[in-house]
Parts: sequence; structure tokens; C-alpha cells
Amino acid sequence: MTRRRRMLQALEVAPELGDYADAAVLPADTDPQLYLAYNRLAQPFHLICQHDTVLSQLSGAVDVHLRESSVNRFLMATGDHVYVPAGTPHRIVPREEGVTLRYLPLDAGRLGAAWFCADCGHELARYEWEHDNDVPLTHFYAAACARFTADVGARTCKACSAVHPEIDLAVFDRSEAVTV
Repeated sequence: MTRRRRMLQALEVAPELGDYADAAVLPADTDPQLYLAYNRLAQPFHLICQHDTVLSQLSGAVDVHLRESSVNRFLMATGDHVYVPAGTPHRIVPREEGVTLRYLPLDAGRLGAAWFCADCGHELARYEWEHDNDVPLTHFYAAACARFTADVGARTCKACSAVHPEIDLAVFDRSEAVTV
């Protein structure tokens, strides 16, 4: 079972977790569950959640980039919240390092990582998985990023032929392998 962090120490513990860790912080049966993330580096993918999610900025400031939405970007400063509808690809890009909370239902369903062409906006690749409350989300993120990085075909835009760069996988703790 995954060791959970004490919520009262969120601001102190978050930097230890690493970038976009999305670590569950409440007791395992709490619905909705809160996921704690420290953001210093731009998230290398757009996250897609089967259910609605809410982001809450505890410290610092980030831009939340959205795809397939009538809104393209939200600036979140300390104390701000952003509602992200189910199925909306979104990416956290820090303006300054900080801590973000993500609210997800206990039965989060399917999650996914997607990449979009920086030149034309076409979707390059998408990898999905069934959320597992006992496996840290970073293991799924690392597996999706490794798969994307290893496949030059996935990184090549079908619309404009631009090739997306490889992702630096060093930011992930890849001690446990999962499949996406």
C-alpha cells in the first residue's frame, strides 16, 4: 500500500515529492481524494481525467493550459481554484515554483497523458490507464513519458511532420514499472 503524506505538512513535504508527483494525501477511503504536487518544471504532457477535477494553488503561480476547451489558459496564483471538466486535456506550467492540489473522485476511472504538436496543435499521441489508488501516479506518468520518448513515430506530427523532442525522464522515480 502506498504511504500517504500528512495533509498538515503539505507545503513542507511537497518539494520532497518531486515535480508533478500528484501524491495522495488523505486516508485511502476519502472521497474525493486530494493529490499533492510540487511544480517547479513544466508538466511534459497534458493530463486527461475521466471525471471532473479541480485544481487549487497552495503556493506559487502556474498557468494551466487547456485543450479542446473554450478557455485555453488560466493563471493560478496562491488561493486560486480551476475547475477542469471531464475529458479536458490540461497541463500545468509553473510561472514560479509552488504547490498544487488536485481533487479527484476516489474512483477516478481512466486517466491519460496526451501530447500536442507545438507547431500546429495536432494531437501527437495519447496513452490511457485505469487509475489505481495503490500505485503512485508518477509511475504511470513515467511509463507514458518513456513510451512517448521511445517512439519517434508517436513524436512525429501526422499533420505537419514536426518531430517533438524527447522527454527528460530523469525527473521521474521509475523504481516501479507499470504499463500504459
